[in-house]
Amino acid sequence: MHLPNAAMPKPAGTFCKNAEMTTAHRRPNPDDLLVLLAVGRTGKYTTAADELGLNHTTISRRIAALEQAMGGGRVLARVAGGWELTDLGREALAAAEAVESAVRSLAVDAGGRRALEGVVRISATDGFSAYIAAPAAAVVQRRHPKVAVEIVATTRRATQQRSGLDVEVVVGEPTVRRARAFRLGEYCLGLYGSRDYLDEYSVPTSIADLQRFPFVYFIDSMLQVDDLDLATSFAPAMRESVTSTNVFVHVEATRASAGIGLLPCFMADRHQDLVRVLAESVSPRLTYWLVTRAETLRRPEVAAVVEAITTRMHDQRDVLLGQRRALILRSARRT
Repeated sequence: MHLPNAAMPKPAGTFCKNAEMTTAHRRPNPDDLLVLLAVGRTGKYTTAADELGLNHTTISRRIAALEQAMGGGRVLARVAGGWELTDLGREALAAAEAVESAVRSLAVDAGGRRALEGVVRISATDGFSAYIAAPAAAVVQRRHPKVAVEIVATTRRATQQRSGLDVEVVVGEPTVRRARAFRLGEYCLGLYGSRDYLDEYSVPTSIADLQRFPFVYFIDSMLQVDDLDLATSFAPAMRESVTSTNVFVHVEATRASAGIGLLPCFMADRHQDLVRVLAESVSPRLTYWLVTRAETLRRPEVAAVVEAITTRMHDQRDVLLGQRRALILRSARRT
């Protein structure tokens, strides 16, 4: 993102020398407000500098100029991992958003609708990234070609530091202090084995019978999400087989007959060679939560991505809960 020249008042220009001069009672420079907006959203000078096409020194200078124009008060406070807006900074942020909105309102698409643009960065688990976030991002990108969506696939708790992310999707209700958390919906896990594997070793008939099968799941010592750890409480005696930090590895290892895998139904049910076992006994449900900041959600491009994710979650509810394949199988048996 580069700051627009046309919307800036003269004689300041965009980052021209005159804008470097400070006076005790001048109005805040719109350029400085947009710099604050970038830092407030990312929490880092370096990330804001990359977005605006500036260097770290210029970012620092613009923030200092804004603070002097606002009477010398601090608009940013240093916290672990970056910067947070102060109360004065949040007041300035509202003005900065108005400047940005006014500039963007001048841009419309071929149909006369407001054109969105910018980069939206999402962090989510592997399965969610592939089957929920990516299709949702594609919908937004088709409607708004100038919106780019970056998806970081990782399984972890919601971060307490600003890391350049606009949206985080995590498993289990997060504890956050400076952000907002929204419940997206549930998904179901089930035990699966490949048809060849179950033909060779037979289908487990009870929870106790699971002790004779190797287990495919996350690496226990590297698991950061408590809810995912609790999901295995049904069968603590199962011995580990192939384990990984990536759920796609779980699926493929199970398909390759490495053992019984505890897999998200919405991923496993896509493979006809996987058979769900003990569905009545083992069917833990976990919850996806979306975490973002109020100032971030006010960005139209972020709001559009969040709306697309919410819609995708609603449309895929039966798949996420492992119900669609069961309905198809029951229907096939009746016919």
